[in-house]
Amino acid sequence: MSDYLVGDVQGCFDSLQTLLKKIKFSSDKDRLFFLGDVVNRGKQSLATLRFIKDLKSNALMVLGNHDFHLLACTLGRKNPNKKDTFTDIINANDASLLLDFLKNQPLAIKHKGVLMIHAGVPPSWDMDRTLQQSRQVQKHLKSVNVSQFLNHMYGNKPNIWSKNLTELEQCKYTINALMRLRFCKANDELEFNHKMNYTHPPKGFKAWFMHKNRLLKNTDIFFGHWSSLSGVNQTHIYSMDHGCIWHGHLSAVRLKDRKIFSVSC
Repeated sequence: MSDYLVGDVQGCFDSLQTLLKKIKFSSDKDRLFFLGDVVNRGKQSLATLRFIKDLKSNALMVLGNHDFHLLACTLGRKNPNKKDTFTDIINANDASLLLDFLKNQPLAIKHKGVLMIHAGVPPSWDMDRTLQQSRQVQKHLKSVNVSQFLNHMYGNKPNIWSKNLTELEQCKYTINALMRLRFCKANDELEFNHKMNYTHPPKGFKAWFMHKNRLLKNTDIFFGHWSSLSGVNQTHIYSMDHGCIWHGHLSAVRLKDRKIFSVSC
């Protein structure tokens, strides 16, 4: 059995199938871990989500910001924007089952000592805090009040972590950190406007994985989200969004030996 961690698919179902052929994926013996943003921007969000759901225990995923956006547009009051390409899911006969599947996905996964998230982790968070905050959000996503919860989860504030935040404020910060983070300060202050490579941070900020005070600096972290990220030579950091939707590559890393497999998109 091999575990493969797959970067942002974003509805590029054909590219995913090509990648799985390349790694000779077998649902009888292998497992796939998707690092978020499995839907949106590509043309085959429905096929992608159905495929992942139907793999059952052979596929696990963390929620990305695009996956969360789909939930907010279907279960909350958020309106889709012109670039969204998940109407095939919204109009599908099995839409409710697919959305239920997404609602039950975590924001962070610990597996064989590594951490999987979609975007980033604040410097002061250790493994326990990261998983605890993921569970807190997941609790609300599974609740009967999920619509009300989703309606309160958009916006950039609060952008500094504190244990004194209310539970809903903590959830909002968690969602922004684990699903959207690129740059932050050493005090956990988040920044969301800059999307360039880590070598061009906004003034006063660094890429989240460049802070020396990070509590998870000795933990292997696999993430997606940052397609413009390149040239990273940071121990324990594995960036897996290689820009499939932007005509780059879709990639998977085999966990046991960290070998990366990619296909052109």
